[in-house]
Amino acid sequence: MDAAWPAPDRHDAGSWTLRAAAGVTQRANSIWPRPAPDGGEAGSDDLPDLLREARAWYRSRRLPVIFQVFDTPAASALHQLLDAKGFTRQSETLVMTRNARHVRPQSGEAPEVELSTEPSGEWLRVWWEVDGRGGEDSLAVAETILKGCPSVYALVRDRDGRASAVGRLALPDGSGQGGLYCMATLPDSRRQGLAAAILQALLHAGKERGVHGFWLLVTAANRGAQGLYAKAGFREAGRYLYRQERPLRARTGC
Repeated sequence: MDAAWPAPDRHDAGSWTLRAAAGVTQRANSIWPRPAPDGGEAGSDDLPDLLREARAWYRSRRLPVIFQVFDTPAASALHQLLDAKGFTRQSETLVMTRNARHVRPQSGEAPEVELSTEPSGEWLRVWWEVDGRGGEDSLAVAETILKGCPSVYALVRDRDGRASAVGRLALPDGSGQGGLYCMATLPDSRRQGLAAAILQALLHAGKERGVHGFWLLVTAANRGAQGLYAKAGFREAGRYLYRQERPLRARTGC
């Protein structure tokens, strides 16, 4: 997952990876507390020192301190520290997975899906219109993130030939896994089966490229998308959430 959405600015602080991308997307501007080889985490005595280093690193970039933390027993000490420091809990997200068995090509009745290995201007426009935050500078940073990992980009047009829905399959080198990202459909083109067509086309493209397993990320509140992915064979494999430091005034009461 880290390789599929790579932040251009990175620093290893002990067992934590600090990631920054000029504030474009939470994922690329968050701390990944990497698990230890035995599946654990950094010792609880080390956590305050790591947090001080992380705060200094993000403040030098004028960015908030945000953690991407899985909700597991191994992360309990970190969650306790962040609770004590007043970090909010945001955007609970499901990780859903499936294997590549039984992935079949689309039926002849499905909308035609255009595939490429680079995001076209049309592809970027649709995705950014649905999910983007910011102007052209932010979009340029986002494009850098997208191109940081080999990927397949899918696009579907409406009956008038307008690009209307997109998706991305990230293919981190040597992983044998494919990650589905950037599933986006313009509001006036929804409920026409475009997202399902994109999803099936990307699964088939991954299988053709030797992928043996897939993952995707969907917010816990997005029941509709979860239903779509469940129909495509995905099942929940874990959850994470973002923990963000409150602004100084909120933390001090000033």
